[in-house]
Amino acid sequence: LATNFQNITSSSVIFLLTGVPGLEAFHTWISIPFCFLYLTALSGNSLILFAIVTQPSLHEPMYYFLSMLSTTDLGLSVYTLVAMLGIFWFNDREISFTACLSQMFFVKLFTVMELSVLLAMAFDRFVTISNPIRYATILTDSRIIQIGVAIVIRGTLMLTPMVAILMRLSFCRSHVLHYSYCFHPHVMKLSCTDTRINNTIGLTAMTSNVGVDSIPIPLSYVLIIKTILSITSPEERKKAFSTCISHTGATAIFYIPLISLSFVHRFGKQGPAYVHTMIANTYLLIPPVMNPIIYSVKTKQIRRAVIKILHSKGP
Repeated sequence: LATNFQNITSSSVIFLLTGVPGLEAFHTWISIPFCFLYLTALSGNSLILFAIVTQPSLHEPMYYFLSMLSTTDLGLSVYTLVAMLGIFWFNDREISFTACLSQMFFVKLFTVMELSVLLAMAFDRFVTISNPIRYATILTDSRIIQIGVAIVIRGTLMLTPMVAILMRLSFCRSHVLHYSYCFHPHVMKLSCTDTRINNTIGLTAMTSNVGVDSIPIPLSYVLIIKTILSITSPEERKKAFSTCISHTGATAIFYIPLISLSFVHRFGKQGPAYVHTMIANTYLLIPPVMNPIIYSVKTKQIRRAVIKILHSKGP
């Protein structure tokens, strides 16, 4: 691979995506499970969205938030699917700086939006258990729309400066990215410009989003558990716990890959490059694949709606 050490402005840079470094000879085989996972994510989240839109019994706040979660999962899947499979199948590795910038922005935006949706869903569960009588008056349709719009606007305003400031960078090192998509920290590493401002803005943006949103979620569950334990009826207590299982699973499968990627990127620099790449890909794939499965299995109303749709499409 050619290495270009000439100082090049960002607008004219062409990056080379690697796929899975060190395992290029096996890209065709690697693409098979990745393609299966992507198809599962696309079909599962599309089915969840279709069920919520078409089934009147699912026109409730909990399922509206679930539709937001499925939308963000679809966004994550679609925005990385084409580039990744293009590398694996056609060795189409080139990506312009503009396209790279766009990919970074939307991957981060959908990631931040998913975290915000999980926070909104935690609030929904808290209101359901702690104040069921006022549930319908607190989470009205108009308020849910406002929450959805606020999630998009907040993420956009927070992330736009972080991504836009990358345009000031010049690149005089190798343009080879050791990932299947444009990973923000690695793009900055390839720059020969001082990136301290970028690091500061990036850290501020992610702390404002991930850090601020991460704290209320466990806090809400502390309050939820406290409320559930105060319920005298064992049957009602069990029912209240069961309403939180799906959201707890969705939160876990979002945070565990995210934290794993952060730890590997920060502390596993001496490890094989393909380990970093596989974890980075898994971080984008696991939530979109698993969320529809969790909610279909653990939520009776979703399961019934999905089965009804599948039966109606049958011969």
